[in-house]
Amino acid sequence: MKFNKIHLAVLAATGLLVVAGALFYLQYFMLRPIGSGPAGPLVPSAPFDNVWNEQKVLLLGIGDSITAGLGADSVDRSYFNRLWKNPEGEYVDMHDKSLSIVLPNITTENLAVSGSTSEDHMRTIEQRLPEHPDDVFGLVVMTSGGNDLIHSYGRRPPRECAMYGATLAQAEPWIEAFRVRLGSMLDKIDAAFPGGCEIYLADIYDPTDGVGDAASVFLPNWPDALAIHSRYNEVILEAIDARENVHHVPLHAAFLGHGSHCRQFWRSTYIADDPYYWFYENIEDPNDRGYDAIRRLFLNEIVEHSQLSSLDDQNGQKK
Repeated sequence: MKFNKIHLAVLAATGLLVVAGALFYLQYFMLRPIGSGPAGPLVPSAPFDNVWNEQKVLLLGIGDSITAGLGADSVDRSYFNRLWKNPEGEYVDMHDKSLSIVLPNITTENLAVSGSTSEDHMRTIEQRLPEHPDDVFGLVVMTSGGNDLIHSYGRRPPRECAMYGATLAQAEPWIEAFRVRLGSMLDKIDAAFPGGCEIYLADIYDPTDGVGDAASVFLPNWPDALAIHSRYNEVILEAIDARENVHHVPLHAAFLGHGSHCRQFWRSTYIADDPYYWFYENIEDPNDRGYDAIRRLFLNEIVEHSQLSSLDDQNGQKK
């Protein structure tokens, strides 16, 4: 068979289109570079210029692998430990921005366990959280509920606290149980600190950037994933709104654009200034830059809402 110049041109153009399509798919659907440098919002310097007060404070972590720090480059770079103390090699813009700078009598305890569900967190609070002395103020940071959604990744039939693959109708009683459980957890934490406490509770992020395509994070299809995920976050926000000393840490909003579709510039979630992946290799936890962002989110909420930051360290009165 003979090829004339037109045939060759068509073949060449077709080949170029195939190569270009493959490169486009690889670049915008498969590659997920993590970037480098600081991630997340800026943290203002002024609140860390002076000691807030000298009362005894316990920074307490409760929750799952996010609060435990799975995926961070080292233990001291988890969001919990970064909140407390700046690690070696700290980003320049975060030098001397940690709770130990402004709360000299702060101690820490992290009860978070990787892989734990909200049922586990309830048991932890009931079994491992004693009543503290009146002179100790509790500063509690908490992530709960994420593992309730993703376990067991579709490998087993869905059930409460392991509902991957469930329909919204199936999940309704489990969502209601989470509502009751979360409220009870928050009330029990509050009761454990008769000297007062604040709870900073994160909502649940979405590694699919709001698309809900489980295949993009290499998991089985789950048609009702976003609906159930949204209902869980509604429960979290309702619990926060019902309590003056519980404050929202917006992981869901902050991580949109840093999941499996982070390179797709045509999406509304695209972040041109930082189009990079904030998740660890296991998909469900943050990577080191993700933990930097989470640390900043928690710290900004503490600065904005904590009564500790609004007390005069000379006389204990509101400024």
